[in-house]
Amino acid sequence: MNTVEILEAQKQLAPISRQAAAEGIVLLKNSDSILPLQASDTVSLFGRCQIDTYRSGTGSGGAVNVPYSVNALQGLYENPNINLNLSLVEVYQRWIKDNPFNDGGGGWAAEPWFQDEMPLSTSVVMDAAAKSNKAIIFIGRTAGEDQDNAQQQGSYNLTALEMQMLEKVTEHFDDVIVILNVTNIIDMSWTTSLKGAAAIKAVLYSWAAGMEGGHALADVLSGDVSPSGRLTDTIAHSLSDYPSSPNFGNKDRNLYQEDIYVGYRYFETFNPKAVQFEFGFGLSYTRFSNKLNALTILGSGSEQELVFDIEVKNIGEKYSGKDVVQLYVESPQGHLGKPTRALIGFVKTPTLGPQDTVCLTISCPLSSFASFDDSGKTGHPNSYVLEAGEYHFYLGGSVRQAKLVSESVKIEELLVVEQLTEALAPVTGFSRLIPKGNEENGVYSCDYESVPLRTIDLSKRILSELPSSIPLGEDTGIRLLDVKQGRANIDEFVSQMNVKQLATIVRGEGMCSPKVTPGTAAAFGGVSPSLFDLGIPLVAAADGPSGIRMDSGHKASQVPIGTLLGCTWNPELNEKLFHLVGKEMQANHIDTLLGPGINIHRHPLNGRNFEYFSEDPFLSGVIAASQTLGLKAVGVSGTIKHLVANDQETSRFDVDSVISQRALREIHLKPFEIAVKQGGASSVMTSYNPINGHWAASNYDLNTTILRGEWGYKGIVMTDWWAKMNDPIKGGSESRSYTSFMLRSQNDLYMVVEHDGAENNVSNDDTLQALENGTLSLGELQRSAMNICRFIMDSPAMGRPLVAFDPVKSFEATQNLNKQQSKTDGDFCSLTAEQHAIVLPLNIRENRSIVLEVKQAGVYRCAGIVNYDSGTLAQSACSLSLNNVYAMSLSVNGTNGETVSVEGLSVKLDKGFYSLDIEFIKLGLELEQLVFSFMPE
Repeated sequence: MNTVEILEAQKQLAPISRQAAAEGIVLLKNSDSILPLQASDTVSLFGRCQIDTYRSGTGSGGAVNVPYSVNALQGLYENPNINLNLSLVEVYQRWIKDNPFNDGGGGWAAEPWFQDEMPLSTSVVMDAAAKSNKAIIFIGRTAGEDQDNAQQQGSYNLTALEMQMLEKVTEHFDDVIVILNVTNIIDMSWTTSLKGAAAIKAVLYSWAAGMEGGHALADVLSGDVSPSGRLTDTIAHSLSDYPSSPNFGNKDRNLYQEDIYVGYRYFETFNPKAVQFEFGFGLSYTRFSNKLNALTILGSGSEQELVFDIEVKNIGEKYSGKDVVQLYVESPQGHLGKPTRALIGFVKTPTLGPQDTVCLTISCPLSSFASFDDSGKTGHPNSYVLEAGEYHFYLGGSVRQAKLVSESVKIEELLVVEQLTEALAPVTGFSRLIPKGNEENGVYSCDYESVPLRTIDLSKRILSELPSSIPLGEDTGIRLLDVKQGRANIDEFVSQMNVKQLATIVRGEGMCSPKVTPGTAAAFGGVSPSLFDLGIPLVAAADGPSGIRMDSGHKASQVPIGTLLGCTWNPELNEKLFHLVGKEMQANHIDTLLGPGINIHRHPLNGRNFEYFSEDPFLSGVIAASQTLGLKAVGVSGTIKHLVANDQETSRFDVDSVISQRALREIHLKPFEIAVKQGGASSVMTSYNPINGHWAASNYDLNTTILRGEWGYKGIVMTDWWAKMNDPIKGGSESRSYTSFMLRSQNDLYMVVEHDGAENNVSNDDTLQALENGTLSLGELQRSAMNICRFIMDSPAMGRPLVAFDPVKSFEATQNLNKQQSKTDGDFCSLTAEQHAIVLPLNIRENRSIVLEVKQAGVYRCAGIVNYDSGTLAQSACSLSLNNVYAMSLSVNGTNGETVSVEGLSVKLDKGFYSLDIEFIKLGLELEQLVFSFMPE
């Protein structure tokens, strides 16, 4: 880790993160041009999230230790163009001091969705109204891993105190602005049902905007930046209006009956009246016009490329800004049925001053309009087809604002774009939504048809495609660098690896493996001495996607959540942002970021929606590809996740996503396909859940037939952490130990086993057993080893010095430290070789410093006796430092209340004094004891 490079990367990243945060803010309402704030305005701030501003969601996607964080109050206060009612600020500051942020104890998924608001008295509001002319109300929500949102107060709905706050403020202010500092869309019915709704002149989603969020919000409210964010989801009047609602949250089987009609595809086709704010909507401080100058068609047949030349003008008189031009297609219904609108292209303008004009292009391959025929209705089963008829285009600022253009494309007879094979078809019968009839207003009635089921023989497919094995040989001195530099080929290199080495390389180690950057999610590659001796370096993977998670306590930048970044509709900005994230990764010796997350916003209550971009697959794929390209340009990689249909947190390990081939290919797989083909993704993480009866980590059609066969993917596939697998042929029961099934499906890497557990198979997986009994072939195991080695050769790890992991870290003593200098009233302990082990009884959950006096120099092995009363997916960690030098992390999963031992590292200590600092990075665990065992030479 290079401290100078880290600080420089963070310095470069901050302004771009701020720009992205501002561009992702979505202004939904701005009556009477109440925004931007004027120099003559004085503003009163209501709501605790002005101070306790959410910067991300919870779980692995949000747990970034930041060097600083700018809350909304700081951002507004520091903006010279905004005047605040500071007396009201002081009221909130005093109240929050007595009513601090509730983190739920700091444990995994323990933080509540909302924070209790300060009850407002009439006198406080009246005093604020006397001192200011405008009010800003903050509403805050978080969400995250392991816990979905709920249709209840404090989650999707406002709390009673929040409603009272809105009512009292709108009673005494005529000009009210509501800021939604949230991770997911929430119920918006209060914007019309509230008694004082007329006073709410402006509403905007500021989302959770990372550590620069407060500055970005001030940029927009002050008018320094005109809002240019656009919704990436449809906001309906009622949660029950979403077509996935009847099935969302089921714990055993989740039927995707809405099929391809997700989000606006459903609402615009079947139920437009249910929409409160449409997909793609967002206001600016200025106004724009756009027109199609020309449509040029290049090529012929299904290879045609459509080039739309568009002119955009800022027709406002005062403000500069950026516009988002969106292009939709209306396809003929044909035999298959289609949504009435589908996004096929978009472009964001540069900043345009008043009356400025820019000419832009949107290019779309005709093949991108194709539909997948999984039923054979067109006579071409398992094919992407363009049905005959006229294709119309709509251009504009949202799915509703887009206007029909005069140019269209007519296809005289059906075109087969791509002939594929049946893959991932369901085995459980159910009915799916299709359009029926066509009313005068263009809205279709709902009808249903039976979903085509699996007809292929998976056994024949898999066994007929087994890779050839490479004869096992001796170590001939070929090292991985020889392969990279062309002196040997990958087959020759892998032939040197014995079966134990092959079984070891497909196991990653973590969390907080000491072999790589402290506190990161996993180490893989050269995890054993014998693999390292072959020149295979250790590779580090860190949680994302909103920044680098290091449970060691080391600091990293936190960028805005995925939903906000999607709302920028700006691929170039996303690429630039993640180029800089990549620089920070490089400086921290991290090779792959576990992100971007690109699952579909199938339902608003999915707790993990904040990590993902949109309900639209095309937009999700384009943003994902841009982030992947940005990382790739620095030499690091993004691990796109979670493949596939990880659309709820409820029973995420077990719920079977039952989906048609068409919905998978057109909606849920499409973002991954774009990220692979256009973004050059080289690392993929599979989801926890089964898809049509086969767990994703061992789903052959997912990982081999489609990903590698159809898309030409050449990278690695890893499981999600502690995933389960089942038989890729027979299905049936699942287990974390079924790595042979994982390898057969060509999911290469099991994540994760504990530190030093890969070589000795601490998790008792069945790889070698299956190899012996013939249910896994040597060629399959070698295939995954080669995939991993190819990935490592292209990673930054190959450019770093090849230094073996030293399990013993040396620390220098301080001779003049004494127990009176302890930071916690004299916690003191002596280490001596006369005792076999020194036990420090602690029973702590909070940071502690202890003075250690080492009377006998030597090597001491450290272990923690811990208790973490949470489920096995929960994660917690504390770090130990000696004389202000990081020593190790003690990481643990939930123990369900049982006391367990967590092995630390060995430390070489000189005779003298040490300050032992214990820092709880991810709260939850109770450190009952620390044990230092003397290791005689």
